[in-house]
Amino acid sequence: MTVRESIRTIEQAVLPLYDAAEATAIARLVVSRKCGYTFSQLVLHYDDECQIENFDNIVNQLAAARPVQYVLGVAEFCDLEFEVCEGVLIPRPETEELVSQVVADSRADMRILDVGTGSGAIAVSVAKMSVGTKVVAVDISDVALTIASRNAAKCGVKVEFCKADALGDMTHLGQFDIIVSNPPYIPQSDIARMNKNVVDFEPHTALFVADNDALCFYRSIAQNGLAMLKSGGGLYFEIYEEYGQAIKDMLESMGYSDVQVVKDVFGKDRMVWSRR
Repeated sequence: MTVRESIRTIEQAVLPLYDAAEATAIARLVVSRKCGYTFSQLVLHYDDECQIENFDNIVNQLAAARPVQYVLGVAEFCDLEFEVCEGVLIPRPETEELVSQVVADSRADMRILDVGTGSGAIAVSVAKMSVGTKVVAVDISDVALTIASRNAAKCGVKVEFCKADALGDMTHLGQFDIIVSNPPYIPQSDIARMNKNVVDFEPHTALFVADNDALCFYRSIAQNGLAMLKSGGGLYFEIYEEYGQAIKDMLESMGYSDVQVVKDVFGKDRMVWSRR
């Protein structure tokens, strides 16, 4: 089978699940990684023979809606490669904007806390790009902490990982200049209209919250921040697009200042940051 035929086979297998552009992107990603080509090289090798180990199994997994990142075992984020598996949320491109803002506002002497680190994408990326900062990352999941620790080692950065509950008291972790979090925020009522590759495979504890208390993680982290953030310290959240004003109001009522709701590259409310 040639490179072109391999790509076409994967495209046809996943087209019932994704639009044409995404199906092509998934197919090219799999073939380029398995054949050792960059995306730009792939075009030059379309007619080359391509031997992909366990190809039929890969196609079957993708056709069953298993995310391509889990099939490959890696996800790209902030130009770094992160190990991912079931039990760990796949990092999204939108979260890179949150990282960029934290990095822009950080200094070498700062202490930064990432709450709900998952694969470690935020913590590791910040540590990589903000040399000299002390980054601490917490999660309640042992699986996540294990994967995140491996990702930090793989990317050559030092991050202190601790087990902690974002809905509990985290003040024992000490004082920080910045607290950042991409917590669970999708209301459970949205599950029915979400894609199968997300609902059937990614950890629900990292994605969903009860409809009747959708801001529970933001509230708890912000309450901890009142004690943990140094004066003038920054609190940075990724948010569900419908929560911007509600989170802004909540933070202002708690005494945070300079609260901003920020849109992502798609024009959706995606981030909120504020000052202690």
